[in-house]
Amino acid sequence: MSTLNRWQSRTSAFMALSLTVGTIAPLITAAPSLAQTTFSDVSSNYWASQFIQQLSQRGVIAGFPDGSFRPEEPVTRAQFAAMVNKAFQKAQQRQPIGFVDVPSNYWASNAIQQAYTIGFLSGYPGNRFEPNQAIPRQQVLVSLANGLGYTPSGNVNSTLQYFNDAYNIADYARSPIAAATEKQIVVNYPNVKFLNPTTTATRAQVAAFIYQALVSSNQASAINSPYIVAVGQTTPTPVAVTIPQGTAIPVKYDKAEKILVSKDETAPLTLTVSQSVVTQEGAVVIPAGSQVIGQLKPATGGSQFVAERLVLTTGQEYQINATSEVITKKETVNKGTSTTTILKNTVLGAGAAAAVSAVTGDRAIATEEVLGGAGIGALIGLFFGKNSVDLIAINPDTDLQMTINQNLLVSLK
Repeated sequence: MSTLNRWQSRTSAFMALSLTVGTIAPLITAAPSLAQTTFSDVSSNYWASQFIQQLSQRGVIAGFPDGSFRPEEPVTRAQFAAMVNKAFQKAQQRQPIGFVDVPSNYWASNAIQQAYTIGFLSGYPGNRFEPNQAIPRQQVLVSLANGLGYTPSGNVNSTLQYFNDAYNIADYARSPIAAATEKQIVVNYPNVKFLNPTTTATRAQVAAFIYQALVSSNQASAINSPYIVAVGQTTPTPVAVTIPQGTAIPVKYDKAEKILVSKDETAPLTLTVSQSVVTQEGAVVIPAGSQVIGQLKPATGGSQFVAERLVLTTGQEYQINATSEVITKKETVNKGTSTTTILKNTVLGAGAAAAVSAVTGDRAIATEEVLGGAGIGALIGLFFGKNSVDLIAINPDTDLQMTINQNLLVSLK
């Protein structure tokens, strides 16, 4: 390591290293009752969506005027000061000082002073705060651990051995990060084994860290995320697990490579879970081979799979609120089109079968098995005389992947 890097590592200990308890505000937010809780660039299955949603519901974080949250944007020290002021409530511990690089008219001047006086953040030597400097992940964790008064109860080196990149943690940060790890404040995506301590913290990561700090101090309910680091804690095997809203369930449909439905029809459909859903500890919650029973339903501009029941391989059944994205891809069937081509590796909804039969004139399709086994003879009249019809074309391998819309409690017994 260069002399400059060694100096930076040592002096980092004098920086923003003190926090306590609360919530976060990347931008100044409205009152909780008016807070925005969904963002255009935070999908329901985004790894940090629950952390972001929970803090936004509290009026702690907010997005941008265009409706976005920009979860991958870096966080500066000034922005972090604004966040912790919205997040943590604490009495003044020291008198304010004037940072030479924070003019009184700077947008975050008050937030920086407040964060300093209540002991959340400090500055660099020479009364510099460096408000526009990007804050690394390890500084955020050190600040949270120190501000909350957390100290490690176990051996620091043993705890930090959990991380494959523990050698990158600065000396000043090792003990506080060990304490933060014990308190389950650390959230690592996509691999829980890599801390990436020197990487700049993003808005999503800071939201996750601060929410976990609230959980650790009993100010928020725990979120079930596979990216929360849990080290050296022995907990009893749960009898049930809550699968959180936003969890994606991988499914497949083996009967055909394509499904065609008309834009107005509802068709029953049963899917198979293609990959087991497991907890961070490895407990299987939804085994591969379980079935999801639901319907393809008309949706704005297309069709959507709406799940109704989950049937595990053990025979246990659960009501489930889950949906796929809206499928809008169209396939046009014209008069004279070969039905052999249309039907190859394809399953039809009753409405689609009636449409194909009416447009192509192939009445034999009326005897084919369709989704739900519905008779289609009575439906043919709806398409009689048309020279073409647009059907919704569904690729089961990609279009039917679904997301849980409401927390689902599943028994492990």
